[in-house]
Amino acid sequence: MPEPIETVRQYIDELPGDLQNTVIDLRSAVLQAVPGAEEKIAYGIPTVTLNGKNLISYAVWKTHIGVYPIPAGDEVFQARIAPFRESKSTARFPLGKPVPFGLIAEMAALLAAERTVGGS
Repeated sequence: MPEPIETVRQYIDELPGDLQNTVIDLRSAVLQAVPGAEEKIAYGIPTVTLNGKNLISYAVWKTHIGVYPIPAGDEVFQARIAPFRESKSTARFPLGKPVPFGLIAEMAALLAAERTVGGS
């Protein structure tokens, strides 16, 4: 039985080489978008936290990178995320295509803003 992944660095190191840089760039975009954020492994995947609470998570799957959850945002944001929306709370970014790091950073920033406004 494989050892459980305990750190985000370990998660990245265990990815195929071609995906490591993509996930490093995704991680960097999210952390830059949310000052004061920290990270951990939750439910086996990288999770960014803010004030000790889970904010946004991402994972590499066979055909895509999943990012969870999708913030409410405004109509412009909803139009931009629509091509990647898999469900109410899941965005899927296909492997082999450019990853919109700016959009993912915006997701993280919106989630942080919602958390601040919502008080949770």
